[in-house]
Amino acid sequence: MPFPGLDPQRRFGGERWSLAGHEDRIDAIAEETPVALIYDGIPHVVMMASPQDLEDFAVGFSLSEGLLDSVDDVEALQVEVHPEGMAVQLACRPGALPDLSARRRNLTGRTGCGLCGAESLAQAVRAPRRVGAGPQIEPDALQRALERLPAMQPLNAATGAVHAAAWCAPDGLPLTVREDVGRHNALDKLIGARARGAADLQQGFLLLTSRASYELVLKASMVGITVVAAVSAPTGLAIRIAGEAGITLAAFLRTGRHTVYTRPERLHATVTL
Repeated sequence: MPFPGLDPQRRFGGERWSLAGHEDRIDAIAEETPVALIYDGIPHVVMMASPQDLEDFAVGFSLSEGLLDSVDDVEALQVEVHPEGMAVQLACRPGALPDLSARRRNLTGRTGCGLCGAESLAQAVRAPRRVGAGPQIEPDALQRALERLPAMQPLNAATGAVHAAAWCAPDGLPLTVREDVGRHNALDKLIGARARGAADLQQGFLLLTSRASYELVLKASMVGITVVAAVSAPTGLAIRIAGEAGITLAAFLRTGRHTVYTRPERLHATVTL
């Protein structure tokens, strides 16, 4: 089965049916591709992902999964195109990489799954890291970010099939946005993009176009993100993890409203933490 290389979308013909009849049309369709992450020649995991921003994805996954402590631990990156999919080769600083044999991910990570391939409950449900104080953010900043984000989602505008993760300034301006068919992949790409650009991941907030699930909140804690806002619902485990990590978690972000579940004081600029 051939894969499309680095093109995140392709055009397919279809027949649209409606009460008014049917018509032939050509649609832009989002691609998903197996992406293997290989550390110092050792295969670690294969994830289903959008085939773009794969260098960011590899770095972000490494940091959010706790495989590496810093982007400086990556000495070289190479993206390879194969008939079966993609591979990212990471050459790491000597001594930086843990023993991967104890953290194998044997199964392919499905598009909607951030934990596929974990071999034990302890590996799947890890303890979060405590985050720092972080910035004070006006609640209106979440609304401004929500309004501005669609203009920065070109792949979703074309296909309607991908998630986005956005890093936003405290005033609500989205600074960096990454898209992917997997919500956790989009976040890893965002984390990697910010890390590779030596950009801050504390003085601002994270906006997700998906639900706030456990693995997204955990990934945020691993890199010190203090405020996470999601357009859809949270899970109970995500709320508990956010509380344990000290993260402000807001969800059900819609025009004119949102719900804050943990550490609401960060969203009131007059309150001192």
